[in-house]
Amino acid sequence: MQLGGLPIELDVTVGSWIADAVGRAHWSTVGSLVPADFPAFARVLHPAYRYDGDDDVEIGWGDVAALNGTTAHPRMQWPAVTGGWEYLTEDSQPPTWDGTPAEGHLPCTLAARMAAVLARHTTTPDRCWLGRWVGFGYDTAELREVPRLPLPRARDVVLVQGSADDAVRNLAPEPSEQSANLWWPADRAWVVATDIDLMSTYVAGSEACIADLLATPGLEVVPASPDDRVGHADDPVNPAPDRG
Repeated sequence: MQLGGLPIELDVTVGSWIADAVGRAHWSTVGSLVPADFPAFARVLHPAYRYDGDDDVEIGWGDVAALNGTTAHPRMQWPAVTGGWEYLTEDSQPPTWDGTPAEGHLPCTLAARMAAVLARHTTTPDRCWLGRWVGFGYDTAELREVPRLPLPRARDVVLVQGSADDAVRNLAPEPSEQSANLWWPADRAWVVATDIDLMSTYVAGSEACIADLLATPGLEVVPASPDDRVGHADDPVNPAPDRG
């Protein structure tokens, strides 16, 4: 059986070390997404988009903060940066941006840029596992019966075997689009997590790996810490908007 064209991994114990680590962390922190015992951490911000004809132009959170007179900083959250909870879903702020950052999904353009960097920081770039949450509503009964890696907060994932480059694959049936929510190499050099409720992807790795990510063009990356809170209401600098 396959998912996204990749063979499903039935031995989910290959990811038990991650499940054990994140299960010990405080809920809604970076450490509850990726293991806290790595030397360094990064947050990759999913871009907003401006529609330019047939092209989707990536717009960084820093540009959106400047538009709204809010402060760009490593722990900023989308509602506080934009000034409204409505901007999590449908509203826009033209002409700066028209489409919100992807929630729970790492865009394939970002995945490709990240994979190119991460592959340099593992001895096993061609032997990785990728996990996708089951519960989006389009999964078959057969897939729902496949063994899953148990993760806290009902984030259990089905695993597939692949390479770092396979992070660009769509793991949902067309026309739906869904990236891996968790991926790591066999040598455990790094871990990447895209929580189903967040507009950012978090990476744990070596100091060299994270420094490389921070310097990568085409990615809006900021340093992170295992204790950073990650919820939409957890911006410690910009005032939380009124929920109405």
